[in-house]
Amino acid sequence: QVQLVESGGGLVQPGGSLGLSCVASVSGFSITNMAWYRQAPGKERELVAAMTRDGNTNYGDSVKGRFAISRDNAKNTNTLYLQMNSLKPEDTAVYYCNALRIGRNYWGKGTLVTVSS
Repeated sequence: QVQLVESGGGLVQPGGSLGLSCVASVSGFSITNMAWYRQAPGKERELVAAMTRDGNTNYGDSVKGRFAISRDNAKNTNTLYLQMNSLKPEDTAVYYCNALRIGRNYWGKGTLVTVSS
């Protein structure tokens, strides 16, 4: 089992920045891929950004050039980050952390990001 706990959500004005964190309960290199997804009201969950254990990244088209994913998978920690810049009202959503470990997907409970003036 892997527990994922997100933090860092909140209210931010358009054009502002916000950083999210996700801490996994499993340390070391057993987690292969980690990712951020988001779900806006009335819409399907979509990929925001993903990162493999080796550092390869993939971004959703709508966030390329504005968001940056990073990961700390040192021996005793497994933390995923998302730096969000130039935020737009359409970035408003619940952001979920995702981890793939030994063929199973795990999800956090999500953190709300609201972009509004």
